[in-house]
Amino acid sequence: MPTPFGGHYGRPLRNRLDALHELVGLSRARVESDALAEAGRVLDEAAARQRLSSRHTVIAVAGPTGSGKSTLFNALAGVSVSETGLRRPTTAAPIALSWSEGAAGLLDRLAIPNRLRRRPLAGGTGDTELQGLVLVDLPDHDSAVTAHRDQVDRVLGLVDGVIWVVDPEKYADAALHERYLRPLAGHAEVTFVVLNQIDRLGTDAADLVLDDLRRLLDEDGVALGEHGEPGATVLALSALTGEGVPELRELVARFVQERTAPERRLSADIDAAAAKLRHAYVAEGRAGLDERSRDAFTDRLAAAVGAQAAGEAAERVWRRGAIRACGTPWLRLYRWYERKRAHGSAEPHPAPPAEEELTARQRVEQAVRIVADDASRGLPAPWAQAVREAATRGADGLPEALDELALSLGDPAARPPRPAWWPAAVLAQVVMTLLQIFGALWLVGQIIGVLEPGLLPPVLVMLAGIVGGPLVEWACEGAVKGPARRYGQEAERRLREAAAACGRARVLDPVAAELVRYREVREQYATVVGSRPSARVLGASARVVGGYRSGTRRLGATRAGARAR
Repeated sequence: MPTPFGGHYGRPLRNRLDALHELVGLSRARVESDALAEAGRVLDEAAARQRLSSRHTVIAVAGPTGSGKSTLFNALAGVSVSETGLRRPTTAAPIALSWSEGAAGLLDRLAIPNRLRRRPLAGGTGDTELQGLVLVDLPDHDSAVTAHRDQVDRVLGLVDGVIWVVDPEKYADAALHERYLRPLAGHAEVTFVVLNQIDRLGTDAADLVLDDLRRLLDEDGVALGEHGEPGATVLALSALTGEGVPELRELVARFVQERTAPERRLSADIDAAAAKLRHAYVAEGRAGLDERSRDAFTDRLAAAVGAQAAGEAAERVWRRGAIRACGTPWLRLYRWYERKRAHGSAEPHPAPPAEEELTARQRVEQAVRIVADDASRGLPAPWAQAVREAATRGADGLPEALDELALSLGDPAARPPRPAWWPAAVLAQVVMTLLQIFGALWLVGQIIGVLEPGLLPPVLVMLAGIVGGPLVEWACEGAVKGPARRYGQEAERRLREAAAACGRARVLDPVAAELVRYREVREQYATVVGSRPSARVLGASARVVGGYRSGTRRLGATRAGARAR
């Protein structure tokens, strides 16, 4: 299957996007659409950004009312582009400033009209350094006009980076931290936080405010790029006096020339989407069916079809038939008489209990329910539900299928086999019977005077027959124990294996298919998480650490050890 993403994205990012695409496709029937909505949005934005220029980096300048972001925007542009003033809000719509050609598609994506697209004044080394930059001045995020806030939210979801401009009065504003900085903490790599208007503060006061701003960002989960560590850039400046603006311009130029901001922004979006989907893919513990659960399921099905009882019945019938065939004629005649009298009795036979079939069905349902619980234990809720549904579908008609299976195998106790030594035992019993008859006739002949008198010989012959018959029967009874037991075990095994095969085809195989499907999406999810430390995504942390800058020069408290950790 061809990968849906390619182009200028690097291989690691393409692999993550392809895995996310597969993940969404495999999960549509299992995971709620609301949970997949963010992942779908990321895929759509990735495809849209891929079709546009990779030579441009779009950075938004955002901030609260009165923070001086438009003044900073003009300072970076080197010319008055965005309107400034005391009237609030001053910026009513996003204004774009592009340092090079070819950014029209990006600006169309941001829905910025042509009349609000600007170009800086030509000339200067700064223009060369900022080639590829598209700077967007946004309305105030805390504007009283709802449409302004909506525009800020829309554009922030599309740009490659953002410069947050705060002032000494509103840097700790709860709306800024709770609505933007904290939810976007994972995008620290593409974030600049600028403390503006430090000309209103003394040096020591500016350092204290900057330290407190870093503390708040750290509490928000924003990784700070200090001392060579990756993360967000935090610095102080004055857009009005120009103090610190060259440093910001240098950092922005380096950020743009690396041309990795779109990928880093997209990677952060994927991390955020993966964190929201964690509950749907990460199992608690080892999921699946082990051999113990499978064997227990087979045991319960075997008990439901009465495999053990059938085996015991087959063993009893086999032994009874052997003993009956090898018993003395007189005992066999007596047993025939007892059966005859029992069949002729007028007493009705007790009917089998009506709940017996229901009990067997309940055993099957219980077996299915237990194996479904074992298979779904520890699985995320959507996949646990899918496993239970697969087991439930397989359970429909399973009792009837087991009944038909038992009927097709036949009753092993109906016609038990006859071993080869039975005729010899029967012949021995015939001989013993003939000895009794011969001895009795011999004795009668002596009594009526036909034969010469001699009591001992006929008595011994009769005694040999009388004693030999029970001895032969006793020997046969001992000889049939082993074969009868093996016959019963074989009958139980056949019925047990047949029930296990039926349960496997109807229940275990569908359940295993769902588990395989879950393992596939779990592997795709692991690829989506990527090579970054798994604790950030699997632990649903909002903090994403990654970097591109080191050794940059900052004002005020950027020196080593200035920020209290």
